[in-house]
Amino acid sequence: MASRVLWGSLGLFRLVWCLLPQTGYVHPDEFFQSPEVMAEDILGVEAARPWEFQPSSSCRTVVFPLLTSGSAFWLLRLWEEWGPWPGLVSGYVLLVGPRLLLTALSFALDVAVYHLAPLWGAERWNALVLLSGSYVTLVFYTRTFSNAIEGLLFAWLLALVSRRVAWSPTPKKPAPGPWWHGWLLGGIVAAGFFNRPTFLAFALVPLFLWGVCGTINPGFRSLTKEALGLLPGATLTAAVFVAVDSWYFSGPSRSSTLVLTPANFLHYNLDPQNLARHGTHLRLTHLAVNGFLLFGILHAQALRAAWQQLQACLQAFARTGFLRVLDARSLLSSPRPHLLLLYFMPLALLSAFSHQEARFLIPLVVPLVLLCSPQTRPVPCKGTLVLFNVLGAVFFGCLHQGGLVPGLQLLERVVHAPAPPSVPTRYTLLFTHTYMPPRHLLHLSGPRAYVELVDMAGTEDQVLCQALNNVTRQPACQVATRSWLCRLFVVTPGTTRSALEKCSFPLRSETLVFPHLTLEDPPALSSLLSGAWRTHLSLHILELGEKPDNMTEKPLL
Repeated sequence: MASRVLWGSLGLFRLVWCLLPQTGYVHPDEFFQSPEVMAEDILGVEAARPWEFQPSSSCRTVVFPLLTSGSAFWLLRLWEEWGPWPGLVSGYVLLVGPRLLLTALSFALDVAVYHLAPLWGAERWNALVLLSGSYVTLVFYTRTFSNAIEGLLFAWLLALVSRRVAWSPTPKKPAPGPWWHGWLLGGIVAAGFFNRPTFLAFALVPLFLWGVCGTINPGFRSLTKEALGLLPGATLTAAVFVAVDSWYFSGPSRSSTLVLTPANFLHYNLDPQNLARHGTHLRLTHLAVNGFLLFGILHAQALRAAWQQLQACLQAFARTGFLRVLDARSLLSSPRPHLLLLYFMPLALLSAFSHQEARFLIPLVVPLVLLCSPQTRPVPCKGTLVLFNVLGAVFFGCLHQGGLVPGLQLLERVVHAPAPPSVPTRYTLLFTHTYMPPRHLLHLSGPRAYVELVDMAGTEDQVLCQALNNVTRQPACQVATRSWLCRLFVVTPGTTRSALEKCSFPLRSETLVFPHLTLEDPPALSSLLSGAWRTHLSLHILELGEKPDNMTEKPLL
């Protein structure tokens, strides 16, 4: 009973935390692979379209962005046109709308684990508590990541195959499934492949076990027959994706042609030079770093279980020989070996690529919680688990780049504030040493000449000062020929604020957004121990005035 209450409380917290909202900014892909694109297409707001969604590149399918962020924005658009209270759309609604839909979909993970746990020898409510209490579920599965969609599809692929695959203490003849079962499996595999071609790494083991367990005498012929049963559903789903992508990426100035986004994705990512632009990592990064970063002690338990299983296999080999070890019934005396395969095989396949980010592994949370919640013993190290997930949720959900989204909401209120009609106002918003700012959160209806957003990334001090000089020297902003009231805002972390002092611009106002932690420019330990620790853990929004005409440029040291 206590486990059920705890799971319900964690589920409610997942929903409430989405609405608050979470301020942490995990990775630019959570915005630029879905809501940033759909906000421009459906609501007509100004946005920065990433290269993956340009017709010349078309590396990402548009189907899932349309179904997630697109659906949320369509509802907002209908409300604006037909609702009783127009004016509902704001930066907050544009942020929370797609996240709320993903949060609702994340409960499909809970439903999948509810059905999977008894099939895999796991204690149902312990597994559900591990899932709902994981910061991976609370943070990553409530964001518009394509990895979250990949995890949902993987969970339901497991749910579909597990009644045939799941471990049983006694051999039994496989029961024939309904005719549409293979169609649905094929459709999920095709949809997952179009969403992220890496989905095949997650689907390989479930499909292989499904094919092997679907016949009394598994062999090449029987596996081929099972694979052919997936083709109708996979073909139909792939045709839908190709049709939608071809329609979307074929603009008025382009001739209609078939667009195969997975082929473009693979062509780009199989080039080592392209992967190097996004960062290269050691092959063991997933195993030695990312697994612990995401799952903490649960990953350590999986490693221990894998080592114990390997020792058991070696002992069986020493006693009975290789052929007897290959006998599935003598080797798989518990569900643990299957679950270890479901967890470690995708991890190993993804480790073949040099670009390894932690979020690539979030689909593995389902087999991991099943593995770590057996019916025969309680979940160990509960206090450590709680502390780890609290720290992970606070870091990624609140601290990491945590001032950027609230800062955009503050700037949204500034640029939409009523201005004197006599003199139009021109706003320049310059971001430096932050993640890419998602422009759709400013809720600017179409390209507006009076709001310019400049992303300087991690630029050097001299380049920053030159950019500020260029902004203030625009003819429309000069005192002698002024036709606009020009306002210049610079957004920068507290750890890099000192760079602005070298530019010699007078400060009109300064607003601190707390908390904000950037690992690219982390604060020094001495600053955190000083009285100015809050300043270094904040995002600074500075409005700069005009540099006096008689002020000479200071050399940048």
